[in-house]
Amino acid sequence: MKAYAKLISKQPEVNEEMIIKQEECIEKYNPDRIVHHAKAVYPLLWSAENKGKTTLISPVPYMYYVKDHPHIIFHRNFGKFINKLTYKLVNYGLVKSITYSQKWIKNKNRKLSPSKIIDILSKNNTIYTISPALFSRPKYWNSNLKVLGFHERDKTRNWTPTEELEQFLKQNSKIVFITFGSMINRYPERNTNTILHILERNKIPAIINTCEGGLVKPENYNSKLIHFVNHIPYDWLFPKVYAVIHHGGSGTTHMALKYGCANLIIPHIVDQYVWNKIIHKKGAGPLGIDISKINRDNLESLIIDLLENKTYKEKAEGLSKMIVSENFKNDIYDFIIS
Repeated sequence: MKAYAKLISKQPEVNEEMIIKQEECIEKYNPDRIVHHAKAVYPLLWSAENKGKTTLISPVPYMYYVKDHPHIIFHRNFGKFINKLTYKLVNYGLVKSITYSQKWIKNKNRKLSPSKIIDILSKNNTIYTISPALFSRPKYWNSNLKVLGFHERDKTRNWTPTEELEQFLKQNSKIVFITFGSMINRYPERNTNTILHILERNKIPAIINTCEGGLVKPENYNSKLIHFVNHIPYDWLFPKVYAVIHHGGSGTTHMALKYGCANLIIPHIVDQYVWNKIIHKKGAGPLGIDISKINRDNLESLIIDLLENKTYKEKAEGLSKMIVSENFKNDIYDFIIS
């Protein structure tokens, strides 16, 4: 709660800078179409005069109402009635935020009433960049909402592996890749030591990504069993490992499944709890635990289960075939320009 309170206190300053830059860019280039993230507010205001010319991109599910499931920012099922209210509650907060942000725009003709903002949010085009293998489009959704697959960019460009990394991959099998991506936590050293103890105790070879500092490289560790990196393209590595233990970001989750890796998610925030449940429900990994609750006992049992239960790998490989076979490029193009 303290972290969320701090985030909220800093948000107005961030929002002001973002909406000013968005307005400057859009007014300068006068685009025919705009494809934008949910954090980009100005395109919503622009769409009032340019109906059907903006498309929101969402990499996470449950931003729009889905029966029997709460909004993405809530982690538990409250029952049918309250679940539906969670969407209205979040939309209320979103409308208030957009209304407040309008005070920073220069083009006063673009300012909208709360009712107009609500109408735009419900009618503007939205593409969920999510594989239908993980989240199916509800049949009762309006035609302006689409689920059009995961789309991966080439991350290996201008990158080459070190000789040490290549040797590690040659000398070990059934390797686990561990990463918390851009996520940080209160106790990175302690959590790293917990993981190292489990790996060394069970002789599990692993590659650990320190990235933004959620995990750290200690001075002493078994370098024959464990290899540390601070940046590595997943599309290069994932085909070479057996399983991935990660924070549960949308991109990491999709990529791990695309390359047939068994998954164990240690969620940190928001949508990661949902991906954790989806992975477990699809049978591609055990149900992970919150980063703040991991310890040697509960994490060790999950890691052993991840590696010894062959069903997880089989399910992940099955989902991989479905994700790889998806091709929504033409659908996306037609939807954006229609």
